[in-house]
Amino acid sequence: MEHPDPTETLQRTIALATANVADGGGPFGAVVRLPGGELVEGVNRVTATNDPTAHAEVAAIREACARSGSPELRGAVLYSSCEPCPMCLSAALWARLDLVVFAAGRGDAARAGFDDSAFYDYFARPGRHAVLPVEQHRHADAVAPFDAWLAHEGRTAY
Repeated sequence: MEHPDPTETLQRTIALATANVADGGGPFGAVVRLPGGELVEGVNRVTATNDPTAHAEVAAIREACARSGSPELRGAVLYSSCEPCPMCLSAALWARLDLVVFAAGRGDAARAGFDDSAFYDYFARPGRHAVLPVEQHRHADAVAPFDAWLAHEGRTAY
């Protein structure tokens, strides 16, 4: 299945992530593009809700499933401001998404204090991308949410 150029949608995820920092959330944003073209947004609310599963990707997937009336999102694409963590990738797998596209990489997140390397190492194995294609589309503004996070004096590290 052909999917549209990700640049504009990734820009939206980056804008969501950056705005979320000012709103007391983490520097992560996500958008699910449903097969009909509808965009469903999510932001990271981990510290705002004290919920370690309140990641942007999970929020977007939950809302997309609610709107579609199905736990499966076949034909949909998940766009994220940053490479999804293993939990979010698992949610994408369970939702049966067609593709995951992200802007900033895990190294960018680690530099801002979000180092999930232990989780990635735990799940690392050959051929893991055969089940769900995951690709990085490096966006010019990919690290802007992390810059905003690092500059935000009221941030709560987690």
